Formats: sequence, C-alpha cells, structure tokens
Amino acid sequence: MTIGGIYTPLSPYIIWKSSMGMFDYVRSSYPLGEDFSGNCQTKDIEEGIGGTMSQYWISPEGQLYLIDYSHTADFVELKEGDDGYEPVKKFFNFRWIPNGTHGRVRPWNLTKYITIYPEGWEGRWETWPDCRIHFRDGILQDFEILTRGDRK
Repeated sequence: MTIGGIYTPLSPYIIWKSSMGMFDYVRSSYPLGEDFSGNCQTKDIEEGIGGTMSQYWISPEGQLYLIDYSHTADFVELKEGDDGYEPVKKFFNFRWIPNGTHGRVRPWNLTKYITIYPEGWEGRWETWPDCRIHFRDGILQDFEILTRGDRK
C-alpha cells in the first residue's frame, strides 16, 4: 500500500488510525432491526468533520431529531472551601453545575445517506452490521442492512 506515492508496511495502520476519531450517537425508535435498537454511532451526519459527539434520535415515524443539551449547565470555578474543592488541583478546580435550563429536541432536516453501526459490537469484524439510511428533509425514506464482510 502507498500513501502519497510512498510504500510503507505501516500504510494500512495509518489509514485505519486516520479513520478513528469522533462520531455522533444515534438512537432509533424506528424498526431498523435488533442490532440497531440500542446506541449506534455514525460519522456521516456532519459534513467533513466526522462527528462532534452530538446526539440524534429517529422517531417511530422515521423523523430525525437533534437532542441539544447546550446551555443546560454552567462551568464554574470552585474556590477554596467550596464543596468538591481539591487543593492539589490548583488550576483545575472546575465543575459543570446544572442551571435548570432543559435541553431541546428539534427536527433535523437532513437530506443525505448516512451509515450507522452498533456502539458495542462484540462479534467478528466481518459480521459487524451497518445500516445505510436515506433521509430526505429529515424523514427516513429507506434503509439497507449489510455486514462489513458483505460490502463491496
């Protein structure tokens, strides 16, 4: 294998490592199959960056929603004497404190194909299932389930 015209025995490892990184979470109440009923992951929703650890939900009707927890907690510095203050952490005495604001669930009007996969697959790589989903204006149009070994 070559990278940039240079062959190296580490090339497959480098390509594999470059595909690792952040992703988004998807939970589905739509009947996609047993393997996709729990937490799933994807790198396909957000263009070009792979994912930002955002959370999405597919409703029983097939509508895609973004679950937004932004601004639900404040990042505050703990002072000496505050509960949870640790003197050995001189510059790292901070904590997220819930502020009473609730998160929002809002429709995500995505038009594209995305691939999701189960979060904690215990089987062999060749049998790891993918679910390719087609959304139009945030509504699931169709889906196809393949295993990694079946993909061409």
